[in-house]
Amino acid sequence: MPLKGKGYFLWQVLKCDGGDPSRIAARARAARLTHVMIKIADGANWIYNYDAARKIDYIPPVAQALRNVGIQVWGWHYVRGDDPLGEARLAVQRMRALGLDGYVIDAEREYKQPGKKVAAQRFMQELRAGLPNLPIGLSSYRYPQLHYQLPYSQFLERCDFAMPQVYFEFAHNPEEQLERSVAQYQALQPARPILVTGPTYNHNAWRPTADEVVRFLRRSRELGIAAANFWAYDFATRSTLIDLWDAVAGFEWPVDGQVADMPERLVGRLNQKDPSLIAGLYLENAAHVTGERTIVGREAVRRWYEVLLHEVLPNAEFAVSGKSGSGGTRQFTWTARSDRGSVLDGNDTLAIVDGRILYHYTSFSLS
Repeated sequence: MPLKGKGYFLWQVLKCDGGDPSRIAARARAARLTHVMIKIADGANWIYNYDAARKIDYIPPVAQALRNVGIQVWGWHYVRGDDPLGEARLAVQRMRALGLDGYVIDAEREYKQPGKKVAAQRFMQELRAGLPNLPIGLSSYRYPQLHYQLPYSQFLERCDFAMPQVYFEFAHNPEEQLERSVAQYQALQPARPILVTGPTYNHNAWRPTADEVVRFLRRSRELGIAAANFWAYDFATRSTLIDLWDAVAGFEWPVDGQVADMPERLVGRLNQKDPSLIAGLYLENAAHVTGERTIVGREAVRRWYEVLLHEVLPNAEFAVSGKSGSGGTRQFTWTARSDRGSVLDGNDTLAIVDGRILYHYTSFSLS
């Protein structure tokens, strides 16, 4: 994974610490950021963060200052698809001139218009011809199922990862929206590793709380996501939102991990031995089935795990041994070693809806 840890999107250089490269780098380093993504272009003709009248590019000194303190610098580009070849050529030109570490495509409402699948294919083909080895990501809507018109597949075929914009505007449920977003991106074809972007801005009277930002980061870590980013440096460093920046800065993020699929998430929580934490992976009306019985409801599932972990398999260590499936279905095999014996033949099936388990069939024997 090319990106790990905490990062920020930076929109307008001159509105970030007055455009002072040393101040930007010092703030980013103090926040223990691993990467910053700076806007390099908009559409096919607009060179961004560049003063055309004075021929001053504001990005190189900022990029160098960030690199000097060990922070990766990526470029991001808002694309519309009306001139896909022109957009790709501008991207290649800017990335080569700036020598940045990676490139992020920001595709939104314009790419929901009819005919944009072909535009996405042309854009990606031209882009990859010019940047064959550079890591590239797609940043777009949090819920592909709601924005199905956007040509996700055509972009992702030539991308290295996806970066859903999990902006939980006018709500205060970061965990729920994050899990739903990750589940929908995991179901895309082709599926790509997932990095997430959260909000540290206000929209009219709405803004996240610092606690919600921490919860967003914590759940990202629990999901095994390698990197979390925020929109945007320009806003979070304002005095009215600095508590959100401080929340990101204060969060400990060891630089490791990849997105965990549901079987790994379930087994990971089994190894934490907390039935309530495990039950949190299930929908309220989830069904749990064995060869002997069927139970329905999250609380019933929690009670079953209470018995499993304390009576059937006390002090067990679980591991996934195999996995298959796609979309909302997973079949996986597993093993366990406990104080009462071992499981070598665990065989389970999951049906997953919006990032949680709706149906779970489990079979195993103790030896």
